[in-house]
Amino acid sequence: MAIRIDGKELAAQCRAETAERVAALRARGITPGLAVVLVGDDPASQIYVRNKEKACAEVGIRSFPVLFPSGTTQEQLLETIDQLNANENVHGILVQLPLPKQIDKNAVLERILPQKDADGFHPIHAGRLLNGEDTVVPCTPRGVLRMLKSAGVPLRGKEAVVVGRSAIVGRPMAALLLREDCTVTICHSRTEDLAAHTRRADILVAACGQPQLITGEMVKPGAAVIDVGIHRVDGHLVGDVDAASVEPVAGWLSPVPGGVGPMTIAMLLQNTVEAAEHALS
Repeated sequence: MAIRIDGKELAAQCRAETAERVAALRARGITPGLAVVLVGDDPASQIYVRNKEKACAEVGIRSFPVLFPSGTTQEQLLETIDQLNANENVHGILVQLPLPKQIDKNAVLERILPQKDADGFHPIHAGRLLNGEDTVVPCTPRGVLRMLKSAGVPLRGKEAVVVGRSAIVGRPMAALLLREDCTVTICHSRTEDLAAHTRRADILVAACGQPQLITGEMVKPGAAVIDVGIHRVDGHLVGDVDAASVEPVAGWLSPVPGGVGPMTIAMLLQNTVEAAEHALS
């Protein structure tokens, strides 16, 4: 039976560490600030924004929520990004995705100053991460790696399979695991015989966006399985992993809910505090 990697408990530890760093910054006259920009009225996005504001308040980070209607133009949004870039009280900027179809996501993300990019999505950070350099790491992959290390999962030389190739999770996750000396395979919707790949994995990260796609027969016995997905199915929250069939096979398993989700927000707070620390240096 798999050991459960409790993201909720680990996130609480991370927030406590962050609160200490915030206190140290405040003692030097700096209060870290995070601006969260939301365009539209998507209910899930609104919940995420509220959760982020609450988490900021818990550790002493100032929140700067910026809410726009769904009909906002790209020019209006870019003008706001420029204002946030110029605001010395804002150390981190996050634009909640997805954006309405009239707005070019890449143009918006590239407009954020790299030193204020709390999400780590700027092309400069993506390039540095791929090059194995220190940089701002996207929050979810950073949280997944912290979970693996906290659980004592061996990484060096191990086979890692990432299911999903998004720029937000899949690709940066693969780059992080490669940096930890894993042998990495990225699978996606066009991969032939997905199970043949996943059954080789010592570390399996499911970030494919398909409910319960990964079943027990697709998992190598003793593997560490991290479930990044979250979906509501028949009134219940489930992930990309069929936990009931995978738990008896895997060595480690992250739950849904209470796994990666809390860690993503915890890493966002850390990215923001690190941006404030760098601004002082």
